[in-house]
Amino acid sequence: MSKNGLAIEIEDLWFSIEGRVILKDINLKIRKGDFLGIIGPNGGGKTTLLKIMLGLLKPQRGTIRILGDNPQKVSHRLGYVPQDTDFNRRFPISVMEMVLMGRMFHSRLGRRYKRDDRLKVEKILKQTGIWNLRDMPLGKLSGGQRQRAFIARALVSDPEILFLDEPTSHTDLDFEMGLYEILNEFNKRMTIVIITHDIGVISSYVKSVACLNRELIYHSHKEITKEMMEMAYRCPVELVAHGIPHRVLKSHRKD
Repeated sequence: MSKNGLAIEIEDLWFSIEGRVILKDINLKIRKGDFLGIIGPNGGGKTTLLKIMLGLLKPQRGTIRILGDNPQKVSHRLGYVPQDTDFNRRFPISVMEMVLMGRMFHSRLGRRYKRDDRLKVEKILKQTGIWNLRDMPLGKLSGGQRQRAFIARALVSDPEILFLDEPTSHTDLDFEMGLYEILNEFNKRMTIVIITHDIGVISSYVKSVACLNRELIYHSHKEITKEMMEMAYRCPVELVAHGIPHRVLKSHRKD
């Protein structure tokens, strides 16, 4: 158990694949109750870092402590919404049944779900705005509805830290704004770490920002500046703020 109020502690962490460095000298300390947004270019190591935090990958060097312990030992205290969730659309499972699977850590293997489990699922489905879809087959949902269902499954276990990998990809702006409102409410009782490219949106909701492109630069505030983006993307950028979301563009120069 973490006694210093930290949810995540990473020191001198390196990760490579077949000799190619993916993460270089990562150092990060995140306090409990933080809402961290991780931004950076594709291929910059964001998903890899998230999987290391979850205990799904092991670094070649450095140390990582989640809730004061080895990530694998506290996996039952973590919630995870991956970027792409593969499933058979023809598989006959309802939203309610799928979200109930998130309560497995609270039940013995082979044991039926209790009334408390079903009440917890009902509460989470209402909080995520999909209670009316509880009996709908998962394969019949829209992209945004399905994503809310997967988020509900991650939340129903009462995680102390919730990790999300680009949860708004392939969804519309209405879903995106609604999701961040939901996460903002859950952040009152859990730490949240989210990977996203929605730079303009996250600056309205997160409490801190980490820019990652092999190397990580942590900012204890949520303001995203042109200088931060240039350090992360390693190229000149222009922030265009004509509403939400913002766009990040390379500067153009005439020869």
